[in-house]
Amino acid sequence: MNSIQIKNSRILYYGNTAGYVEKDKAIVDPLFQADELKSYLIEKHGLDVEWRDGVFARLAEGRTDPEGNAQILKSCRIWQLRPDVDPMMKFIGYDELLEHFGEPDPDNYRVVYDGEAETNDLEELFAKFNLDHPPGYEGHSLSMSDVIELYDDSGSSFHYVDRFGFKEVSFRPPEQELYQGPTLSP
Repeated sequence: MNSIQIKNSRILYYGNTAGYVEKDKAIVDPLFQADELKSYLIEKHGLDVEWRDGVFARLAEGRTDPEGNAQILKSCRIWQLRPDVDPMMKFIGYDELLEHFGEPDPDNYRVVYDGEAETNDLEELFAKFNLDHPPGYEGHSLSMSDVIELYDDSGSSFHYVDRFGFKEVSFRPPEQELYQGPTLSP
């Protein structure tokens, strides 16, 4: 038996489903992060390697699409207000935020989680980040005023946790803004 194989877009590492292949990229759970696996994927298959939390658990639970392929989930970032922001901004609904402070400002937030979360359903994510914090989660239980970002190669969507449900918002962190170059004055 080969110690590393790719079968049906699944990456098998010593018999464990460690990840999957998507386009020209290998998405692999960091649980299996090893030079041997990385070299195999890059040198033998010419794949870029992305280490993403939660991949092994999702694949082990058998979550697949109708063709039997791994469900392709967007990655998830949880944004929470920084400790030094005005306390009146914390744990308030979207309408109240707009009235007193304006739109959510990415400069007031910090990322407390970045990885896969086994679902893209906002209600399930809310429950997940309240009851069963995944490894690497560094924030408080998900609450009003937090922002859930779902992202992949095609872009991001941002969802403010509101009193009841979620409000999609424009929320562009500085590192994601397009560089426009210097402005020349006449």
